[in-house]
Amino acid sequence: MSAPLGKVYLVGAGPGAQDLITLRGARLLARADVVLHDALVTDEMLALCPQALLIGVGKRCGQLSTAQAFINKQLVDAANKYALVVRLKGGDPMLFGRADEELRALEEAGIEVEVVPGITTALAAAAATKQPLTKRGVARSVAFFTSSTAPAHPDHVAIPDTDTLVQYMGGREAIVTAERLLAQGRRADTPVVVIENCSRPDQRIVRLTLATLAHGLSAAHGPVLVMLGDALKLREHQADDAGALEPVPGRLSA
Repeated sequence: MSAPLGKVYLVGAGPGAQDLITLRGARLLARADVVLHDALVTDEMLALCPQALLIGVGKRCGQLSTAQAFINKQLVDAANKYALVVRLKGGDPMLFGRADEELRALEEAGIEVEVVPGITTALAAAAATKQPLTKRGVARSVAFFTSSTAPAHPDHVAIPDTDTLVQYMGGREAIVTAERLLAQGRRADTPVVVIENCSRPDQRIVRLTLATLAHGLSAAHGPVLVMLGDALKLREHQADDAGALEPVPGRLSA
């Protein structure tokens, strides 16, 4: 059997804004023969690779999605047809990006693969809100977790006892997280920042408390990230940048 023709790059697209992809990632997109991209990758980002064959392989919670095994097969097939294959992932490939499964499939097929990091949404959200996730004397530890692993039942393990918590793909599960944190003894007035469509033109931000989050939020229409902890308290002279995501009775749907 002949050796695979191409090389695959797992490239982080960053949080969404076209100019937040790394220079290396943009250069690879400009040279790519084929780009397999996530559902959350913007049209503006895909404009960086007009010469490439574009294949959407999005995975969205609660929506029709491409099976991971099929994505793996597409990557292997593409590397046997094209010289430069880009697997474009939102955020950073190595954080909640199923990179392990894709790396395994490519390695087993003898295909050369390289990872190009991207700005993960938590860091972009901290920048967008001008809210450091760590703060001297207040917060020296940060934990990232996803809704799919958020404890939803009393017999699940407790949420990590970390100064700052960042929940990716928050959606409805953020409310469950707030309830669990309150049950574990977190203060009801713990600051919370919710950001929707981080770094994009339709970005929205709301600042609230843990107790308010436990009662729900208005509906969201894009990816939601939730940051919780005392480091997120507004500074004395910091402007309140809250957007149109208003606390209301009910559940956050995303």
